[in-house]
Amino acid sequence: MKFEILHPADQIVMLMQRIYDCGMTTTSGGNLSIKDEEGDIWITPGGIDKGNLTRDDIVCVKPDGTVVGPHKPSIELPFHKKVYDARPEAGAVLHAHPPALVSFSIVGMTPNTSLIPNAHLVCGQVGMAKYDLPGSDLLGKNIELKFREGCNVVIMENHGMVTMGKNLFQAFMRFETLDFCARLEIGARRLGKVNSLNSKQLSIAQSKQNIEMKEFIPKKYSNKERKARREMSEIIHRAYRKKLFTSTQGTLSYKLDKNSFLITPYGVDRMYLEPENIVRIDNGMREEGKIPSRSVLLHKNIYLKHKNINAVMIAHPPNIMSFALSNTKFDTKIIPESYYLLREIATFPFGINIEKPEKIVEKLSDETPIVMIQNDCLIVSGGSLLEVFDRLEVAEFSGKALLDGQVLGPLHPINDEQIEKLKKAFDI
Repeated sequence: MKFEILHPADQIVMLMQRIYDCGMTTTSGGNLSIKDEEGDIWITPGGIDKGNLTRDDIVCVKPDGTVVGPHKPSIELPFHKKVYDARPEAGAVLHAHPPALVSFSIVGMTPNTSLIPNAHLVCGQVGMAKYDLPGSDLLGKNIELKFREGCNVVIMENHGMVTMGKNLFQAFMRFETLDFCARLEIGARRLGKVNSLNSKQLSIAQSKQNIEMKEFIPKKYSNKERKARREMSEIIHRAYRKKLFTSTQGTLSYKLDKNSFLITPYGVDRMYLEPENIVRIDNGMREEGKIPSRSVLLHKNIYLKHKNINAVMIAHPPNIMSFALSNTKFDTKIIPESYYLLREIATFPFGINIEKPEKIVEKLSDETPIVMIQNDCLIVSGGSLLEVFDRLEVAEFSGKALLDGQVLGPLHPINDEQIEKLKKAFDI
């Protein structure tokens, strides 16, 4: 989908629906705006259900202040204008009240964007604006000050957050990434110490560039490949809806044969990814005109080493990532389904998937189908697309159960005798 060619009103409706459906704003909360080439500001209306906006609801505010549309513009229009004044390159402003970021706003903190690779690059500088009355000129000035200081995202004390971008999708990416960091940090803090990446580790992550690969032009598409492309796109959409993927994070691949596999592209929004966006890799070459995920060589080597692995998923689900951020052992022996599907999860230090990927390839097996990289990701392998998705989903559900369970009292995992009975019963 070419988001940038949509009319501003359509862009706003599409993104607001996405924010609302993801539980990151309420019926009455949040507002989006776009400043077009003519200087017009298109903005969500005030007092209209954010879960059922139509393009006809969007208000256009002309440079002279004339309002075009059936509704009044959002009460927060003044600070939108001030952000555009502060940052001439801004083409869009997003304001919302996701619970995790509101949690930070009410304690006067900003989320740590150095918990995982690249989040600090997406978000840029994050600031904190002093509280004032919603819709007031003083609030607008407090926000404007932070954007003039170079912030791309601003947490508003006891309120929510606001971000800007050259376009609405960039503003959304910053918003979604910061919210993801906030949820990660909250979960990890429940386990204890939160480990942040240092400058050297962040540099290691930045060194992971697109892989140079020769191109080929596909001569045909088998029915097996067509089916796999459709199933992959469906699973990727599902993973996004379940918050296992974000718009920019999450990789899925599927082995077609010993020399060929499919993989998600780099830089394509997971929400709108279509079968034709998926990249085929043949004999180490990439499908013409497409950029594969930067982990493409890891997937290739896993398939070369393991004949029984037909699908691989790399993701950053927030509950299980809480364990990866706090160096806390994740115990799969909590419920029978968890142990049956997840078996043992191996943990590796940050950067090993970049500097020594062969260690991961060697470790994966029937007994260890999942590898956790500290401060980075979960790598899940399986015999089918559905199996890897199921394992990822169960891992995230299990992670949430462990996080919530320890608030209630001491955890009681399944003991060794019960595990042996489970192994016999299900031939593990």
